[in-house]
Amino acid sequence: MRKLAVLLALVASPAFATGLKIDVEGEGANGTIVIDLLEDVAPNHAKQIAELAAEGAYDGVVFHRVIDGFMAQTGDVQFGKMGGDMSRAGMGKSERSNLDAEFSTLQYDRGVVGMARSQDPNSANSQFFIMFAPGYFLNGQYTVIGKVTEGMDVVDAIKRGAGQNGSVVGQPDVMKKVTVID
Repeated sequence: MRKLAVLLALVASPAFATGLKIDVEGEGANGTIVIDLLEDVAPNHAKQIAELAAEGAYDGVVFHRVIDGFMAQTGDVQFGKMGGDMSRAGMGKSERSNLDAEFSTLQYDRGVVGMARSQDPNSANSQFFIMFAPGYFLNGQYTVIGKVTEGMDVVDAIKRGAGQNGSVVGQPDVMKKVTVID
């Protein structure tokens, strides 16, 4: 009887999210990107990203590091807000705890979304990146959290960086609104 109660509780508990809808605006990209969050692959990372999105933490955050032929990085909810001092964009995180790595066998193909981190594999927090092209050297080194299912044309149009390490010079493109979707 106890096993049945546990099973029913698991089945009845709703999924926290299945995806994100990101409305992008800027000099390069204008449109919507839809990401399927892979909560079965990286449940803790997907949950944290979804919770930050639901709280509005990603609204107004720029794509601060964009490297042509590689990836577009965003999600610095501390220093990456449009209209703020962008000199530290890419160095911040949320007030939540850092996450332990959830590495998988999924490959970093075009459109794959991964968690950014420092040199410590267990330092991912709020920043993530979207691949423009395959980057198999990242496999097993960074947590895969999702896959773009719509709007790769918008991803492809994100303003590229020209500064050091792909930092965007001038006005970067911004995630105007990020919504959790089922």
